Amino acid sequence: MLLHGGDREEARNRLRALWDQLGADGDPLHRCTLARYMADAQDDPDDELAWDLRALSAAEGAGGEPSARSAAAVALRALRPSLHLDVAADYLALRRPDAARTHLDRARAASGALDDDRYGSGVRAAIERLERRLGGI
Repeated sequence: MLLHGGDREEARNRLRALWDQLGADGDPLHRCTLARYMADAQDDPDDELAWDLRALSAAEGAGGEPSARSAAAVALRALRPSLHLDVAADYLALRRPDAARTHLDRARAASGALDDDRYGSGVRAAIERLERRLGGI
């Protein structure tokens, strides 16, 4: 609520406190989700990229767990295309089109984990939109 209500600094402070509580060994799904919110709370594009990379790292680090079929692992696999898309958009905003293309390709490759539902369709459409934007560069 704080983030979307306009008090971005307070949102960052509260999210950072939660991040610190989670710690490096916290649940990967929680770390991923929290890092995504932190990315959205950033005013600096470099900071946004850093948090989006943390979210991606949390999602990718969970893939080797023995419980890779758990609901959390399935959710993280479904988030990966969107996470790569976020990173690609960050790189594009930072005028690093080659890095943006790399993550856009990874988003497309990971999109096989998406269901044929509204979320999956939305992510696939966002991949196409970013591809068109990159095609103009």
